[in-house]
Amino acid sequence: MAVRFAAAVAILGAVLGSTAAHAQSAGYDRVESLYQDAKSAEQAGDLASAIAKYEEILKIAPGLGPAYNNLGAVYFKQGQYERAVTVLERGLKVDPKMTSASALLGMAFFQMGEYAKARPRLEAVVAANPNDDKAEFLLVNDLTKLGDFHDAATHLEKLAKRAPENQQVWYQLARVYMQLSEEALGKVNQIDPNSVWAHEISAELMESMKNYDGAIVEWKKAEETAPRQPGVHYKLGDLYWSLSQWDNATAQFEQEMAIDPGNCRAQWKLGDILLQKSVQPEEALARMDKALAACPNLVEARADRGRLLLRLHREQEAITELRAAEKSNPSEPSTHFLLAQAYRATGNTQQAQAEMKSFTELEEKARAAAAERAHEVISNNQSAH
Repeated sequence: MAVRFAAAVAILGAVLGSTAAHAQSAGYDRVESLYQDAKSAEQAGDLASAIAKYEEILKIAPGLGPAYNNLGAVYFKQGQYERAVTVLERGLKVDPKMTSASALLGMAFFQMGEYAKARPRLEAVVAANPNDDKAEFLLVNDLTKLGDFHDAATHLEKLAKRAPENQQVWYQLARVYMQLSEEALGKVNQIDPNSVWAHEISAELMESMKNYDGAIVEWKKAEETAPRQPGVHYKLGDLYWSLSQWDNATAQFEQEMAIDPGNCRAQWKLGDILLQKSVQPEEALARMDKALAACPNLVEARADRGRLLLRLHREQEAITELRAAEKSNPSEPSTHFLLAQAYRATGNTQQAQAEMKSFTELEEKARAAAAERAHEVISNNQSAH
């Protein structure tokens, strides 16, 4: 700012005219001296003196834009936002291109709770400096105050691309997405609270809160409302499957397959149910094959297929499937355990031992993490009481 201010003073001296050269020179020197005094006062924390110096500069040179910017900045530091706004608006009339003054004006409006007035100023700053993260983040805060979560999300996505390791940006983006989600859910219920979509949303919310009985009721309502809609039977079946209610799950998955024969996840879970019940391994394998033919990257089906092949004593084929599953999810202990069994059955003792070691280590890590979470829950409960 010092260089810009000095340049502005030099320009002022050049345009004062030629009829009073001595007075012009004296005025230039006085402005420069006052500026140095104002900056020294600022650095010393004497903001009142700095304000007085800048005000004196503006009496001498009312067309000196940077002086308004500096005076507004000092008022802003003091928390005198209304005075800052007055000075900065005067400065921007003198020099509308002062980006720093526009930014300060937006910040002052924001601090005053004048979010609608702050928005165009902050947008102008971001447009002029697209890589100014601080200005863009302040604009995001302003937009969220105004309830414009769509535009806030757009700016946060830009920030996340520029600073992918900034947790605050991702946290704020998550909050904005949650707000957008709530708005969308509210709109669904507003349009028709008894629609299949309203019941699906309600069921999913209940599932997320582990209210499974309530979720089942809502899924059944969705099923009654739209019995031929793809996905409804699958989601109800999936809930039954997660609760190990195999017969109910089978009935729903079969209805889903009748509506959507290409649903590879329903196909896989029908095979998984047979695997869990330890019946009809050949039919279960056929289900897995169909699921993987439709969705080759369905890792869960590949792991289940490996488990089935192991039961059918087709160990070499099982190793191929389990290796593929392990590559996709190396931290899953059960895959290493099954690989150890398969290698042992084929006589590869060394590889079996290596897989058992991996299984043991992953199991220990999982138990330690579970114990730590349990300890934290107990500690928090004790603190609460």
